[in-house]
Amino acid sequence: MRVLLKAILAASTILIPAAATAADPGVPLIPRDALFGPPVKANARISPDGKYLSWTAPVDGVLNLYVAPVSDPSAAKLMTSEKQRPIREYYWSPDSSQLLFIQDKGGDENFLLYGVDIATGKQRSLTPFNKTRVLLLGASTHNKDHVLLGINNRDAKWHDVYDLNLKTGKLSLVYKNMGGWAGFIADNDLKLRVALKSRDDGGSDFYWIHNGKVDAKPFGSIGLEDSLTTNPAGFTADGKTLYWIDSRNRNTAALIATDVATGEAKVIAENAKADISTVLSNPKTLAVEAYQAEYLKPEWTALDPKIGEALTWLEYQLKAPPVVQARTDDDTKWIVSADPVTAPASVYLFDRTAGSLTKIYTGREKLIGAPLQPMWPVEIKARDGLTLPSYLTLPANADLNKDGNPDTPVPLVLFVHGGPWARDNYGYYTAHQWLANRGYAVLSVNYRGSTGFGKDFITAGNLQWGKKMHDDLIDSVDWAVSKGVTTKDKVAIMGGSYGGYATLAGVTLTPEEFRCGVDIVGPSNLFTLLQTIPPYWEAGKQQFYKRMGDPTTEEGKALLKSVSPLTYSDKIVKPLLIGQGANDPRVNKRESDQIVAAMQAKNIPVTYVLFPDEGHGFARPVNNIAFFAISENFLEQCLGGRAEPIGDALKPSSAQVLAGAEFVPGLKEAAAAKPAK
Repeated sequence: MRVLLKAILAASTILIPAAATAADPGVPLIPRDALFGPPVKANARISPDGKYLSWTAPVDGVLNLYVAPVSDPSAAKLMTSEKQRPIREYYWSPDSSQLLFIQDKGGDENFLLYGVDIATGKQRSLTPFNKTRVLLLGASTHNKDHVLLGINNRDAKWHDVYDLNLKTGKLSLVYKNMGGWAGFIADNDLKLRVALKSRDDGGSDFYWIHNGKVDAKPFGSIGLEDSLTTNPAGFTADGKTLYWIDSRNRNTAALIATDVATGEAKVIAENAKADISTVLSNPKTLAVEAYQAEYLKPEWTALDPKIGEALTWLEYQLKAPPVVQARTDDDTKWIVSADPVTAPASVYLFDRTAGSLTKIYTGREKLIGAPLQPMWPVEIKARDGLTLPSYLTLPANADLNKDGNPDTPVPLVLFVHGGPWARDNYGYYTAHQWLANRGYAVLSVNYRGSTGFGKDFITAGNLQWGKKMHDDLIDSVDWAVSKGVTTKDKVAIMGGSYGGYATLAGVTLTPEEFRCGVDIVGPSNLFTLLQTIPPYWEAGKQQFYKRMGDPTTEEGKALLKSVSPLTYSDKIVKPLLIGQGANDPRVNKRESDQIVAAMQAKNIPVTYVLFPDEGHGFARPVNNIAFFAISENFLEQCLGGRAEPIGDALKPSSAQVLAGAEFVPGLKEAAAAKPAK
């Protein structure tokens, strides 16, 4: 995080008329804790046998697992005792006897698997290894006390396949991955059926597995252009049909069903503007019953009439497209939610037999009645004519006629998504609501290279880091200015991961474009970024090289250097703030250290906040609250919005302000008041 040198700081201080901030004093300031603190409950599931509900809820601020009878949610029992990092991902065992969850240490992404017995409450480590990343590869509808795992404890680059006996905890080797296989697909009998191997051109080959042996020749192949939009998506329970999400011979990824015996492929679902993104499969047959595609907003299409009736009824009741979080084996009960955007989401038990919808909880109760703002989907034209699906959120009372255009221009934060091979979606975004409440318009852009809009849109971003991908962001700002959303001199840029890179690119490659920037775990040097990618990303390395630049060639090195913010660190003339997790395996701490050192060498002020117990982003709520407390006070000084004082926000966090505390109002005092650990 970086701010400016004192001279630059003095020269760039903005005096914005009160009306231009849209920080209406009549609009309540939403407390940071309500936005970034732990939810009351989250991640609801139902056991496959339909007897138990589960969710995560905070214990001393850390999300842990709870279980309750379906008949009496108030009788919930605490099942885990995590003290530091929240449990963010968990599953029911197929036989409903255990909760399985993954956990890493300090954000290092070496996720290990743990199990908690529902009857006894006993917890055990199911993968007791070090420096290992575990993947769940397969489960069965009838072989319920076994699952298949991928474990890379032998070779960090490749996952061997193991059978885990959930009753005894015994791990048995199924396949030793000596051939550099990127992945495996198992059937409902937990037999490996398909192996994937990456190619030097960035594509992949697909091989059948017969009797535990991989065929010598592939049965299918894809090139680089289809590599992010084509993959096997699993077998039906009888093993006769293999589903694919597939963009071969088309642009957007369709849902394809292939007859394993004949090889005949049938298109099940497709959308002209968006990839098929989500499917609902029957819990017993594993046949797809509905699918979802999202261009600007998510839309369900049912293949099964009864599922269609259920989805339509739920959307009517919930006033938004339903999110189906879990289904029982007999399919009589679902856990569902919906995203109302302008209100906190609630979670319900849908009893299909009774035709009833029973509320289980509202996840963020503190946001009930808060002035949450609508999100406006917009299409923005890039300078070369490419359409960029984007999302705009406006401050309260800035758009009195609710047409998606502010009555007068307001300061804007361009919030850039990570990936870059990911996308922004329609819905509630904490960052959007936080920034809008502080008086800013917020614009999130699906720049070229983003996923979800077909392979042509992704391919348009190849070798365009800092080039056309960045032009898309600049074009989006110009659009916002032309529409009267903001003015050219009142725009900040902010984001994490690739969004952090975009922030650094914004203040170096286009140093006069943005008023200030907030970089969260963003790479500054693309050459060193590619040197330090995690070993278990080996299979995707060629894709990085083909889409970013090849560090093994002189031409590729020159390209990577030409678009690395570090190359132009001396060009920075605007305030900049950086947040970094010390244990980040994707964007090494060195990425932030390098640009901070380069700026300090040129006497360019920088504010740099390090979290020693975090990785790629901040998982602990106390750390999120601390960083966004710093960020909103930084932005208030830069754009003229409003902020809660930092106060004691740093005290419970691990935040270490390594540089530039004096450049953010209240930060020096907050850092000094933080107890030493």
